[in-house]
Amino acid sequence: MIVPSLTRRLALAAALIALPLVPQATLAADPYEINVIVPLTGFGAFLGKAEQIALGVAEDVINKQGGINGRPVHFVFTDDQSTPQLGLQLLTRVLATHPPIVLGSTLTAICGAMAAAVKDGPVLWCFSPAYHPVPDGWVYASGIPAADSIAASAHYLHQRGWDKIAILASTDASGADAERSFDNALGLPANAGAHVVAREHFALSDISVAAQVARIKGTGAQAVYAMTSGAAFGTILHGLTDAGLDVPVMTMSSNESFAEMNQFASVAPQALFFASVPMFSPQALPNGPVKRAIAAYETAFKAHGVVPDTGGNQTWDTAFIVVGALRKLGTDVAPAQLRAYLDDLRGYAGINGVYDFRTYPKAGVGANWAMIQRWDPAAQTFAGASRAGGAPL
Repeated sequence: MIVPSLTRRLALAAALIALPLVPQATLAADPYEINVIVPLTGFGAFLGKAEQIALGVAEDVINKQGGINGRPVHFVFTDDQSTPQLGLQLLTRVLATHPPIVLGSTLTAICGAMAAAVKDGPVLWCFSPAYHPVPDGWVYASGIPAADSIAASAHYLHQRGWDKIAILASTDASGADAERSFDNALGLPANAGAHVVAREHFALSDISVAAQVARIKGTGAQAVYAMTSGAAFGTILHGLTDAGLDVPVMTMSSNESFAEMNQFASVAPQALFFASVPMFSPQALPNGPVKRAIAAYETAFKAHGVVPDTGGNQTWDTAFIVVGALRKLGTDVAPAQLRAYLDDLRGYAGINGVYDFRTYPKAGVGANWAMIQRWDPAAQTFAGASRAGGAPL
């Protein structure tokens, strides 16, 4: 598999975003703009840029299908620079235009800051699966909730016999949330016997975790759970390699990126696993609507010479669920009407599973669709390591 360079992917993103502005035979009206606030710079940019690419591909597919009742869709991106304060400022400006929905941000802390501005609407769809929306609120979260993916990963580690587990977590909101979720998962009867033998932390700005890894090495840990994303994940991998600690490493779906795998190839462990979603390993799924949705998703990206990774699984289903709602309700829909429609939605088959917002409020999918993948450096792909729910293949 040939993975496009980040530069080429960003160039493709720009082209994709501009594409729907070209008049099409079936689309004559002015574009319907959907505001998207994501980090295109700062430490979260590796996710925000991937999401921008994925939404560009989705925009092209949607408009080739006729847009929203003949009106083309255009996703308008604004850079929150990976900071909660700016994310909130940008959202406040967008709210002045009275949209029924805003998409973003990508990072848990930014979503938390933005949520304070939509206590009375409109709908805000956060791309972080680690954000916890309140059931009766206006905020939704993309993908399988991080707690459910982490529960599947705990089950997987236990089933593989790796019961002595070391945690190495960043001190930001995502790292702290992941650690709490993992502790909760280990408390389940199905995971009896699995336990944490080391609990180490570091700041996102730290350039070394040598001291933390040295302490982990002395515990006889059988696996390390790396609870962070992006450059900080690379810091962990460098620390493990430098210390000669070659044990299985489990990490978050946010690191399931071809760009990261290329960047960290020299320090990647032999067994590197991701708590993730069905999109990355359709071969581990039975034939059915989810597998067909993933095939259509892959075909759409292939048409643009782009290999989808973690940005797609956080944005693709959201884009089509939102557009489907606007097709049914109209572009002048009131925020409350849109929220009611989403809260009642069931049976939508996407790349993250079959959605049921009554059973899984504000997310639509849960632990029953969580899957584990392993990085295969020879094939340069993420291979299925578990069935849906986390049971090892």
